[in-house]
Amino acid sequence: MKKITPWAFIPTLYLAEGFPYIIINVVSVLLYADLGFANDTITYWTGYLYLPWILKMFWSPVVDANSTKRRWLLIAQTVLGVLFIAIAGTLLLQTFQTLQNTGSMTIFTLTLFGFLMGAFASATLDIATDGYYLLALSPEKQSSFVGVRTIFYRLAMILGSGILVSAVGTLAKHGLAVPYNWAIFFASLGLLFIGFTLFHSFILPKPSEDKPVALAQHTAWKEAFKTYFTQKNILYILLFILLYRFGEALLEKIVPLFLLKPVAEGALGLSMQDYGFIKGTLGLGAIIAGNLLGGWLLGKFGFKKCIWPFACALVLPNVFYVYLAMVKPTLSMVALLITLENFGYGLAMMALTVFIMYVSQGAYKTSHYAISTGIMALGMMVPSMLSGKMQVALGYQTFFWVACAISLVTFFIVPLAFKIEILDETERKFHDKQ
Repeated sequence: MKKITPWAFIPTLYLAEGFPYIIINVVSVLLYADLGFANDTITYWTGYLYLPWILKMFWSPVVDANSTKRRWLLIAQTVLGVLFIAIAGTLLLQTFQTLQNTGSMTIFTLTLFGFLMGAFASATLDIATDGYYLLALSPEKQSSFVGVRTIFYRLAMILGSGILVSAVGTLAKHGLAVPYNWAIFFASLGLLFIGFTLFHSFILPKPSEDKPVALAQHTAWKEAFKTYFTQKNILYILLFILLYRFGEALLEKIVPLFLLKPVAEGALGLSMQDYGFIKGTLGLGAIIAGNLLGGWLLGKFGFKKCIWPFACALVLPNVFYVYLAMVKPTLSMVALLITLENFGYGLAMMALTVFIMYVSQGAYKTSHYAISTGIMALGMMVPSMLSGKMQVALGYQTFFWVACAISLVTFFIVPLAFKIEILDETERKFHDKQ
């Protein structure tokens, strides 16, 4: 049998992995804003969509112990395709005018349930795809394709919340009413995922190592949890992971609403087209650029030399939103400030990623990394759920001032990293290699 090159399936695997996360956690907010729901309703209920990524560390042993990674990822892609088509069908049940009256919460509940089920399928897809990557590629190939998988994952995010969202705005501009333009968006995504499933069922190799893990192996998770939560300086580690991005977590769901909601409500009133270009394309592109530069700087200088500048890049640009709320500047100024803020966020995220890698050591480092990323998702979930109620109570301008003040907690959290002994050991190893 002819050997299949990873170029035939790695790009599409990571496109398929990248789309659901951005659609479920970001585009859902845009949909509900376009349907006219209140900010506090949107942020509170969509906050629950983080839950599967918090919990996935608990059911990844189930994925390991039952069936193959290849089969799991095909099932997850199929489920996502069906769910996206179901969401499209739900949006077609009533016109926008009816949604605004009696049927709105019914449609909200049905689509939110679809997004929640999609979130569980997406988190499962993450587990299965990343596991399959390790089994289908040799260690040498894994190193060669790590950049490829990252690029296509990020490309899916730009397509999902940028270019395709702009297309939704273009449909509306040409007379296709809400929610029919969104129904086309989700139906197209559903068909795309059905296509992913068909393609991958044909093209994906069947590695001999891809088989259920023995029970004795995956029950080691109990020991992994024990060693994680009893390690030295665990309180400092948890506080850093939970609070480093606290200010950013408050802003995450409010910023898209601020950009899209009407000027009469104190927001900027951008069109969906402009949002897709500014936030979804330029903004995500800036995050990727920040990730790349941040990774290079961390590799060259180490975590402790970079963490303070990166923390400043995370916190200080938050004041841009105060300016935008006060001045309502030109579209080009909005684009510039959003791009700069996202670039700083991209830098800062790399510091958190490296921190988690540094504190995930020992025999259970893979499990420790999964636990840390689940805690990181919890740190985003809770503030984002509270943000809508705060914004409704305070208004956009005051909310952004309060968010700026709260984000200063990052500067109190950073010194904790310097007290973590395992971080000192890892940094010493880093400098020894230089």
